[in-house]
Amino acid sequence: MGYAKSKSGVSLAKMRISYDKDALRIVLRGRLDNYRAAPVWRKVLKLLAKRHTKPIHIDASGLEYADGSGVALLAYFKEYGQKNDLEVKIENLSQNISSLLDSYTENPPVEAVKQPESLNLIERIGQSSMALAGDAVEQIIFLGRLTLATAKTIFTPRRFRAGDFFRMCELTGANAIGIIALLGFLFGLIMAFSSAMPLRQFGVEVYVADLVAIALARVLGPFITAIIVAGRTGSAFAAELGTMKINNELDALKVMNLDPAVFLVLPRVAATLLMTPLLAIITNVAGLIGSGLVILSLGYSLVTYTSHVQNIISMTDISIGLFKALVFGATIGAVGCFRGMQTKSGAGGVGVATTRAVVTAIIMLVILEGIFSVMLHYLKI
Repeated sequence: MGYAKSKSGVSLAKMRISYDKDALRIVLRGRLDNYRAAPVWRKVLKLLAKRHTKPIHIDASGLEYADGSGVALLAYFKEYGQKNDLEVKIENLSQNISSLLDSYTENPPVEAVKQPESLNLIERIGQSSMALAGDAVEQIIFLGRLTLATAKTIFTPRRFRAGDFFRMCELTGANAIGIIALLGFLFGLIMAFSSAMPLRQFGVEVYVADLVAIALARVLGPFITAIIVAGRTGSAFAAELGTMKINNELDALKVMNLDPAVFLVLPRVAATLLMTPLLAIITNVAGLIGSGLVILSLGYSLVTYTSHVQNIISMTDISIGLFKALVFGATIGAVGCFRGMQTKSGAGGVGVATTRAVVTAIIMLVILEGIFSVMLHYLKI
């Protein structure tokens, strides 16, 4: 069969197929470029779909030119032969097209995947210690940036986003009143019942009011509140900022010359710092109500209960509890934002950051409570 030319005189891409006893022979002519290779591609795909078992011999002596599309066609023949264990021979190919084909079909050497070396106990301890030290350094750096952002905001108050601050106060404080009051009531009820049984053996169960009141005001009220805020608000901060990071929103703020520490972190930390003491007051009141119900069920009057509470609690106790709640709130807000801005890429990274925010906050709260206890003991307060 002949090979037609286009109106411009350029040879069109043509393919002639013949079947011999020993092989399938294909003759290519013309130009296999991006504009003329499509009909040949369709014929080749239709031809190879028949699953030939004979060797394929391609005569490319009449192939004038081939660009990426044409060379990909020849490479497809070779790949078909490798997959089906057939001999594919391309003959009389020009030097230029042959070098292009070699670059298409050249397989880079695959390096063997090295199995990670197993670490012994000492190496694992060292690796974990280095990771903890690096995390501690990052926390110090974050604390420094937050302090600098606070100082800038004090001298230029217009930098502070009051709208975000009040919205965070609503989410952190007002929306948490229900769960805080419920858990405070239940803790007061449980503590009163648990301590009433042993004290009844000595006939002094009325002092349950003193025990629960002083424990709530100084320790359990702010600590329980902080645990709830850490699980509810700290995790929310980490998830929110983590999602912003993987969506490149934090980078967008930096491009617009907006400091994320001032724009995002400061309103959240200020909201938790302010709301946690107020929530601690609600926890204390709800706990006293719960313990009061227990005292009334034991046969004591409401006047007796309130007089015991008033006599045992002083303004010093209340101030200590509120100061603890203030420090706890700032810690929770800072840890939640820090873990959120540490988020790695992907949805899984947000989950990891949220988990780390809650765990880190709880550990920090326990450490701070221990520090406060030791300090108050030595200060005799």
